[in-house]
Amino acid sequence: MKGREIIISGEKFSEESTALEIETLPDLSENPAAIYLASLRPTGRRAMKNLLNVVAEISSSGRHTVFTLPWHELRYQHTAAIRTTLQERYKPASVNMALSALRQVLKEAWQLGQMSAEDYRRAANLKVVRNKTLPRGRALKGGELAALMEVCGKDTSPLGARDAALIAVLYAGGLRRSEVARLDLAHYDRETGALTIQGGKGGKDRIAYLGTGNEALDEWLKVRGRGAGPLFYPIRRGGHIDHHRLTEQSVFDILKKRGLEAGVNSFSPHDMRRTFISDLLDAGADIATVQKLAGHADVQTTARYDRRGENTKRQAAAKLHLPYKKTGE
Repeated sequence: MKGREIIISGEKFSEESTALEIETLPDLSENPAAIYLASLRPTGRRAMKNLLNVVAEISSSGRHTVFTLPWHELRYQHTAAIRTTLQERYKPASVNMALSALRQVLKEAWQLGQMSAEDYRRAANLKVVRNKTLPRGRALKGGELAALMEVCGKDTSPLGARDAALIAVLYAGGLRRSEVARLDLAHYDRETGALTIQGGKGGKDRIAYLGTGNEALDEWLKVRGRGAGPLFYPIRRGGHIDHHRLTEQSVFDILKKRGLEAGVNSFSPHDMRRTFISDLLDAGADIATVQKLAGHADVQTTARYDRRGENTKRQAAAKLHLPYKKTGE
């Protein structure tokens, strides 16, 4: 069957599937998928639920969803088939995320006493899919950042000040758009330029520093005022400020609008984060410090964000000195 498409991280997930003969329905109150999803933060729950729905569709030829599939009946032959089908259709990063969610659901089924330890071990024994593709996203060039700030500077309405501050926080702080949307004024320390990010990815808190980015933020605060509440507000026609929180989608829409005005090639909010990491590394910051500023649990994740390109690698290679002399010299 072919149903609606699910989009996760820009990738479309079709609900075409291959059947596995699974019929029994468990009590929903003891559904291992429901228990696993309940353990996640809201920011990650939706994506994992969609991925598990895809797995459920593949497992049952479209007859079950994440909350109706009898996960405890899955065996190695089923999970191996799921992995193969996912690998045929989706990119390695998406497949590995789906497999990780599947392993966790199987673990919950074992914890609930619905699977034996041996059945769980075998079914969850799935190798990760190696990623052989080029990394996604890009880093913006200095001229592109300047162009974005220029179009905001030419806009003398409250929108100009807000959008310049938003770009400054995304780039200079290296924040995710979800983190920007959750910021309150109380999270900003003007004296130190520190931003306290609470409940980032994985539930981690961290402190980011804006550096010169605080100049743009201070200009927005003159317009916004110093009242308690969200750091960024929506602005209606005529420059009227709505005193409720800016949404993640609004962050995306603002960057898209300013990018078109500035003539900057297409980029995502997360590309600002990639630019932040790449520029810090290019400026000589050690990767362990950049990892902490970005809020990554693993330094390898930080390394994957590096988009400095071939020129940086050439410059690094040129720093090596080989003591070579031509014959006869």
